[in-house]
Amino acid sequence: MPTAHGTMDHLRVKAHYSGYLLITDLPSRLSFAQLCSELRNMCSLAPQRPLTLKWIDDEGDPCTVSSQLEWDEAFRIHMRSKRTGLQLHVFPSSPERPGLACPGEDRDYIMAEGLDQIRDRVRLELDRTVDFWLRFSHDTEYGGFFTCLDKDGQVYDDTKYVWLQGRQVWMYSRLYRTVPRFHTEQILEAAKAGGAFLRDHSRVRGSCGSWKCAFSLSRDGRALKVQRSIFSECFYIMGLDELSRVTRDRRDQLEAEQMMQQLLHWVLTDPSGLGRPQLPGDRPTSSLAVPMMVLCLVHQLTETREGAEAEEGTGGRGPEPEGEPMTQGRYRTVAEWCVQQIQMHVQRGGTAVLENVSEDGEELPGCAGRLLNPGHALEAGWFLLQQFSSRGPSELRDSVVSRFIEGPFLRGWDQEHGGLFYFLDVDGHCPTQLEWSMKLWWPHCEALVAFLMAFTQTRRPELLQRFTQIYDYTFKHFPDTRTGEWVGYLSREGNVALDFKGGPFKGFFHVPRCLLMCETMLDQILDQKQGPDQILDQD
Repeated sequence: MPTAHGTMDHLRVKAHYSGYLLITDLPSRLSFAQLCSELRNMCSLAPQRPLTLKWIDDEGDPCTVSSQLEWDEAFRIHMRSKRTGLQLHVFPSSPERPGLACPGEDRDYIMAEGLDQIRDRVRLELDRTVDFWLRFSHDTEYGGFFTCLDKDGQVYDDTKYVWLQGRQVWMYSRLYRTVPRFHTEQILEAAKAGGAFLRDHSRVRGSCGSWKCAFSLSRDGRALKVQRSIFSECFYIMGLDELSRVTRDRRDQLEAEQMMQQLLHWVLTDPSGLGRPQLPGDRPTSSLAVPMMVLCLVHQLTETREGAEAEEGTGGRGPEPEGEPMTQGRYRTVAEWCVQQIQMHVQRGGTAVLENVSEDGEELPGCAGRLLNPGHALEAGWFLLQQFSSRGPSELRDSVVSRFIEGPFLRGWDQEHGGLFYFLDVDGHCPTQLEWSMKLWWPHCEALVAFLMAFTQTRRPELLQRFTQIYDYTFKHFPDTRTGEWVGYLSREGNVALDFKGGPFKGFFHVPRCLLMCETMLDQILDQKQGPDQILDQD
């Protein structure tokens, strides 16, 4: 029989019946038979009328309560969730067969109720994740952020990685700018302090005389390592541009713009400034990550600014740097190039998104040419949906959903243990990456965003079902309910393989970005102006 574990004497029940919400407090030691009797009285149902009860579990699924055992389980899970009130849906009828809907049952309404609970969990995880990084990652002596944090938030390495510094500046700035509950002095000051460290220490002189960003820095900001790629620069740009939208500091905006022009020169014109020599046997390759990230930057830099920002000047930080921002027309051209490059990676008659292809869009020989990265494909999918959200025909959007979201998910999902594989071989060979079968945090973050965004643009119910499938796995395996944040690396079976919360590749970015975007989209889906029965309507 349910108990309240000695912490409460009554249970708040919220009963949905015939369009009404009835709320009452019932004794926590209520049996199933007593519960049915109480609900009949609340809903004025005669004893001879059939009665079906359904509740929404913590994964958002409707579950029938028809026995003492099922009532005990519903109560136990509800107590664990610590929600204010157990939601029950009351039907004065019975389904024709187990598993079918009751006459008069509104499945869309129940789905809305499930999404509401998912939104609550997403919001809670975002709050706990932000709190974790605010408490443990700030270097108050030298500036910037520690990212190598163990399971309890303790620093195990004080190396600072520029791409993670930029990501954290971006994330704090975006939270401060877009979410009222994060519009706090603490988060603003954290963003500004991180931006100052990023500006003061990231740039180094490259081998060809042009400026690059270091990959890693000592704790006090001295360069340790430079990579021959564009990704430190990418997040330097993202961080400073988003910070400039918060501080209205024109200098940071132009700093981001100038680095973007340098990056585009490497990508589109002359890559020699990256320091990577062109060897005789090296075949020029297009990596999916490059056009993806450039498209992400174009979206960031062309996002509409508030009118006041353009008039604020330099925010008191001295003269503006030389040079002018790129024109919107130039960015449109770059975005078109990115879309074309990304689409080249769709191979095998549209059934596979390969990580690497030749510069002219042909398959490459060997392991590198057969490599699949489901997480990257899904991320590219929602980047493209974001790009096409207000432009382009619906056929283009539907093609993106099919080729970059549904296809990679079906290939990448582990049918035996659940979760997304990190790498796969398109021909079914064993990938050469030692971690290929592991389940990493970030592909699941990208999958959540991709499927929820695909649903918001298409209203196809099967996409929402996939979202809840990924949500169930992700929120069961990655969050640490004890100290906050998520672990990042699981074995194929879903066990924790590496228990640290941050490292050279995992910082304050994929988890909070995913949670923020999902919370925002769920808010839109569950907007009070839109009734629950409209959630699955086609546009």
